[in-house]
Parts: sequence; structure tokens; C-alpha cells
Amino acid sequence: MTTPRPTTDLTADEARRIALRAQGFLGTPNRRSGVRGILRHLGAVQLDTISVLARSHELIPYARLGAVDRKTVETAYWATTPTTSTASTAAPSTHPPKPQPHAFEYWSHAACILPIEEWPHFAFRRRAYRNRPHWNHELPDGAYDQVIKQLRTEGPLTATELGGAKRTSEWWDWSGSKVAAERALMYGEVVCVERRGWKRVYDLAERAIPQTLLHDELDDTECLRRLVRLAGQSLGVGTRADIADYHRLKGEQVDAVIADSGLVPVTVEGWGKPAWADPAALETPPRGRHRTTLLSPFDSLIWDRARTERIFGFTHRLEAYVPKQKRVYGYFAMPVLAGGRLVGRVDPAREGRTLVAKQVTLDGSKAVPAVAQALAEAASWVDCTDVRVERVDSPDLREPLARELTRILA
Repeated sequence: MTTPRPTTDLTADEARRIALRAQGFLGTPNRRSGVRGILRHLGAVQLDTISVLARSHELIPYARLGAVDRKTVETAYWATTPTTSTASTAAPSTHPPKPQPHAFEYWSHAACILPIEEWPHFAFRRRAYRNRPHWNHELPDGAYDQVIKQLRTEGPLTATELGGAKRTSEWWDWSGSKVAAERALMYGEVVCVERRGWKRVYDLAERAIPQTLLHDELDDTECLRRLVRLAGQSLGVGTRADIADYHRLKGEQVDAVIADSGLVPVTVEGWGKPAWADPAALETPPRGRHRTTLLSPFDSLIWDRARTERIFGFTHRLEAYVPKQKRVYGYFAMPVLAGGRLVGRVDPAREGRTLVAKQVTLDGSKAVPAVAQALAEAASWVDCTDVRVERVDSPDLREPLARELTRILA
């Protein structure tokens, strides 16, 4: 019989600060580890098609590291590292070592970039897809085998190179080769370890995934235990629902392994539900410098609406898919983080070299300096030389915000 582990009591403020540190927003991030370090620290970086200020997977490291070069971001995710051959120089191998990828793309919280070393831990999901009885897209006869044969013969290819991504201009109307490639991606026979522009590049997993990881097919319990622990480490502290949502697990999957995941039970003031924490996050109180920045709506700090409301008292909803006349805060409203709080929102756009704040929401006049700082830094990052403020929800704050921006940009 195991002895129950002690429960730690946390205040709501302590939990908030633990979460901020776990997500890389409190304290000094390890800049030497760069974008790849951020990816491994978070465990998953969500992808999305929307690009206003920049694409979301670019905004994630920017929010934590500052103005990291955007080409550097793409290279960090998708470039491979040559491996050193152990073959004798006197008898060079006719098959040089394969370059090693740092990341792959798969279904986690959504479509995400994931550290390559986590490939074995998504075996449970690949098996579930193979056993899935129903699909949204029909797979034409012979299309799957043809895609595998073409990849084996020609090497890594995009959907266009495989025969076309769509049958018509409708976004959902996939071609047979696209359906086959996506099915093979879900099954794990095909992998994406590179994007060209915004196109997935499909390759055979047996060729792209390092051999030490490819055949390490862990059972479901081992996979789930690892992902639950990773989610707890990335969140710092979270409820069952928080932990399940991080990699889109089912509640019962979390329940089955959480006792053996290494996370410890805690209670958090005001949460009203049991929670678990990364024990390393409890060892020292979170201290250090807070980041002031615009956040992508797909940032893992805030991608869970219920958790965001519970921790920050801030209700946020992406309105890009809401009819224009029903939007409250704008198409791609980005929350503003400052001092460990969410102090406003900015709906950005770009016109040439001007960053346009189409709509700004401020949590009172005290938020003006932080929002101005976040806007000015973002403008510099995307090579804009000016910032124009259009609408501010509190009209009396529009002029103070414009003045502060002028002062910073001067």
C-alpha cells in the first residue's frame, strides 16, 4: 500500500507565477538554447494558417526571447543537423549519415511542432488513428499505396508535388493524394519534419526519423505517463482538465497515469478543483523579470480559455472565425502581457512599414505604458518604423497611448 503524498497549498497568486515561469515569461530565459530550447521547454508549439503580425509559431519564441530573427526561427524548427560518421577515413561509407531533424509536426494540442525526441510518445495516437473507423475524407482506391511509392522513389515531397493538394479551390476539398498523405501522416508511416513556405513536406518516417527513436514503440501507458508529466512541467501547475487539454488527452487517460507521472497533488486557492504540479516548480519561489509582450491567441500560456479565465481573470476568444459584425475585440486580437498580468488587447494589421493597432482594449490608464511598449517592440520586430492607433475602446486613452508611442519610437 502506497503512502499518500502530501498536498501543497498554493495561493492563486503563487499558482499564477508558477505558471508564468513554467511557460517562460518570468525570469531570464536561457537565450543560449534559443528557439529550440523554447520548443523543448514548452513541449509543443501550435501552428496556424493566420498571419497578421507573423505566424503563430514565430510569435511563440518572440514573446519569450524578444526580437529573434524570423528566418532564425524557421531554421531552428526545420533545419537538420549533420551527424558525424564513425566510418574509417580510409574506407569512406557510400551511405553518409543522415542529417538529424530537431522537430516534427503532429497532432498534439492541435497541429503542433514537437521536439523530435517525443516521436515515440505519440505512438498511442498513431495506433488510435490506425484503428479509427470513420474519416471526414474518403480515401480513393490505390491512392495510399501510390503516395508511399512516390515518396520512396522521389524523396520528400509536398502535396502539390504528390499530385495536387485540392480538387477544387475549396479549402476542404482535398485531392486523393492529399487525403492519402494526411492519412499516412496520422498513421506514422509518413512524417513532416520540414515546411517549405507554408506547405508540409512529407517524407517516409523510416527515412526521416532517427533509427534510435523510430522503433521505440512504447505502450499506451508509457506514452500517456510521459505526456502527462510533460504537460505538468510545461504548465507548472494545472487541474486535470488543464493537463488533459495540453496534448488533447482524454480525462480518463490522465486519471489512469497521473499517480505515477511524477506530478504532485496541490490545492490552489479559488480553483475549486484538485490540481497537480511539477515538483521542481515548487522547489523555489518564482522570481525575476516579467516579459511585456503581445501574445498569439494560440500561445500555450492562454490557449485554454477556462484556464486563462481562472488564472488571469481574463476572458479571451479568437474572433477570426466569428462574422465581422459580431466581433467584439477584432479579427486577431492579441492579449498584452505585462507584469505577469493580462492588461489589454490589440488587434494588429500592417500597412507597408506601419503597424496599425486597429482596435485596442486597455485595463485602465495604468496599462498605457505597457501596451505602448509591446506595440513598439512588435513593430520593430516586423520591420515597421511607425505605429498608428485607430480605435481605443476607452476613447479618453487614445491620446495618452499615441503620445507614449511617439515618445518610445522617437
